[in-house]
Amino acid sequence: MKNPRLFVVATPIGNKSDLSMRAVRTLLDVDIIACEDSRVSKKLLEAYDIKAKLISYHKFNEKQRTGEFKKILDSGRSIALISDAGTPCISDPGRVLVKELFESGIEITSVPGASAITTFLSQIPRNSEEFAFAGFLPRAKNQQKDIIKKFSFIDTVYYEAANRLLETLENIKDILGADAKIAVGRELTKLYEETVCDTVSNVIEYYGKNTLKGEVVLMIYSSLQEDTDAEILEKINLLLNLNFSAKDISVILNSLYGYNKNKVYKLAISEGC
Repeated sequence: MKNPRLFVVATPIGNKSDLSMRAVRTLLDVDIIACEDSRVSKKLLEAYDIKAKLISYHKFNEKQRTGEFKKILDSGRSIALISDAGTPCISDPGRVLVKELFESGIEITSVPGASAITTFLSQIPRNSEEFAFAGFLPRAKNQQKDIIKKFSFIDTVYYEAANRLLETLENIKDILGADAKIAVGRELTKLYEETVCDTVSNVIEYYGKNTLKGEVVLMIYSSLQEDTDAEILEKINLLLNLNFSAKDISVILNSLYGYNKNKVYKLAISEGC
């Protein structure tokens, strides 16, 4: 494995035992480990007696480090990229490096593992396989409103800091109403992990008296209900009678009402037949 290559290695999101055997072997074998915060990474690496050289790589030095890492790889050495928790490049540093190295023809290998997104989604009720991920919500309410409205037609997952959760939940309540359905996951894979799935007003009441720390995974359920199919079909047939194509109808109804394009397109095709 001593060939010039970047290994993008997922690390545990809470429980150190979730580090895979392949990840351990990779981290033991590489020449350098690029990490978000060496103080955090050292605790994990020491648990597995991993002694590779650590170099900081975070959002404030991504461009600088990318050039340095390219020189290291060009010299024939290998690098593993890790974040403080979870999978690099997913709301964590790494995209700048991966893009630059990919365009330079340097080999990149992913060593999969923990991700807060998939961990969370696997333990909450969902009506559909479809979902969107929008990363960390912005802090300003008007910016939150734009994003929440944009993704209102599909179950959408966000990251949020625990100390801002209640403020964000209040904003969701103002934007979508007290009965908007949400799910919240915190302390995932840890001793006191919990998931809560309820209306936003009930979740606000649940967390209102608690002091929360760390990061939270939040999902806002789609505002479209299954019983809206009849309403969608009515609009589809109106547009079909005006000789619009299924593709055009999906774009029009998505723009006007936020309906899922794929769902509208399939319904329009079936109605057109």
